[in-house]
Amino acid sequence: MDTATFATGCFWCTEAKFQQLKGVKKVVSGYAGGHVVKPTYKQVSTGTTGHAEACNIVYDPSEITYDDLLAAFFKAHDPTQLNRQGNDVGTQYRSAIFYHSAAQKQKAAYYIGKLNSEKVYKTKVVTQLNPFTVFYKAEDYHQNFYNQNPNQRYCKLVIQPELAKFKQVFKDKLKP
Repeated sequence: MDTATFATGCFWCTEAKFQQLKGVKKVVSGYAGGHVVKPTYKQVSTGTTGHAEACNIVYDPSEITYDDLLAAFFKAHDPTQLNRQGNDVGTQYRSAIFYHSAAQKQKAAYYIGKLNSEKVYKTKVVTQLNPFTVFYKAEDYHQNFYNQNPNQRYCKLVIQPELAKFKQVFKDKLKP
């Protein structure tokens, strides 16, 4: 098993998308990249802790590669939006990759460079590339949020349409 740590805005949406992929064994919502020890959701939501809402994605490299996860990462959100995703605004919603190894760093940097040089997006990719240091698991009610709350307003209006698009793009990589 290996781990990728990604921030793509709201962790509820990130978790819901990555849970769909074959080879992904577990997705844990939490906080990474900040300076406050053991932050709470309330603290992170202020945008003052330095943390991003992020997910630890535990995967089996024999079933899905880090390259595949990077491709999903860059399709799962808009990596050109600085400190926001849609209506979610603040540094806690930034686009970030927290690499666990030199190989992950190299692949992510290559991918960002390629997207920018090929002008895949109208504007430059602003995804931060940071070393993984510590990850704080979010409160229990944030775990598996979409699956447990599919009729919640945010889930219906934001996550469901994004999840449908994600599934269409990665239909050959989805769990049965």
